[in-house]
Amino acid sequence: MSANDERLRNLIAQQAADWFVANRAGLSPRAREDFAAWLKASPVHVEEYMGLAAIARDLREACAEPEISVDALVAAAGAAEDEQIRPLWPRMVEATRETLSPRRRAVAVTVAAFAVLSLGLSVWLNYRPAPRPLAPDMVATLHFQTRHAEQQTHRLPDDSILHLNTDSAVTISYSKSERIVMLTSGEADFEVIHESKRPFRVFAGFAEAIDIGTQFDVRLEHDSTVVTVLEGRVAVGPSSMLHGNADSSQAALAKFVELSANQQISVAQTAWPAAPIAVDAQRTTSWLRRQISFDHEPLSRVAAEFNRYAAKPIEIATPALRDLEISGVFATDDTDAFIAFLRSLEGVHVEVTAMRIRVTRD
Repeated sequence: MSANDERLRNLIAQQAADWFVANRAGLSPRAREDFAAWLKASPVHVEEYMGLAAIARDLREACAEPEISVDALVAAAGAAEDEQIRPLWPRMVEATRETLSPRRRAVAVTVAAFAVLSLGLSVWLNYRPAPRPLAPDMVATLHFQTRHAEQQTHRLPDDSILHLNTDSAVTISYSKSERIVMLTSGEADFEVIHESKRPFRVFAGFAEAIDIGTQFDVRLEHDSTVVTVLEGRVAVGPSSMLHGNADSSQAALAKFVELSANQQISVAQTAWPAAPIAVDAQRTTSWLRRQISFDHEPLSRVAAEFNRYAAKPIEIATPALRDLEISGVFATDDTDAFIAFLRSLEGVHVEVTAMRIRVTRD
């Protein structure tokens, strides 16, 4: 396994721990959808999560063993503390293999797992850590998440800027050799400070994007990942993580397509290579200005976009209205103005109830 493979596998293990703790605490309906999407993204995600679930089951059984000293096991698991920094799981397991009998070794590993899960809980409950400079050999993992209709902006440790749209979640892992971003739901915009010796790589669904000095937007849709470039250039291709290979060699990069400003590409599981298309990137990313912009778009798509932010969902009850073309610029937090616009259209009736906004033909 290459160094990149190992780092990516460790990042997935950290995400699995976060999801495991969140499941124990209880997931909202939206979070359950995000969790299902994360599992479907790769067999590796399923493998890591099921491995944690098995360890947790063994932990419950181990806690019933009265003759084992938990303090002694924790001390044994930390025996390699002074070694050169290596991934947490291999270091703890190796320590227990060297010091304990086979029967007690399994219990020690479960104690180590409990420590990792505790760390995951800490990250989950405090997912907005203040970025700070990294020591040369330090690896930092940051997690940011937005609620429905919420947006966030964060300056990252390398001075890059992250913009996070509604209902979105991202995990960022920094080391001195690379910067890895995992977008697990929603949409994010990145203003990247380019570093030739420390690539900035974004994994989102079926896609992987590598910064070449740019600002770009990544959006997870139902069956694809859409990447839009606002400035500079970005290389986009199928996610190497889904194939168990994070190698960034020339052979792997040959599969990538390079995009420049005002270009967009969609990456689906079964449709590659794909050709970029020309777009108005400022209009496509109008959410950065808390706006929704449309140019002769069907009402069904406009309503779906508004539903990403609206407190009440918009329902197009008359099928014939779904293809009605809409143009305009609307504020994401001003549903009333959009309702007034719809009511101004000939033959369109809008009913606002306590639960939804229902659009029908007069």
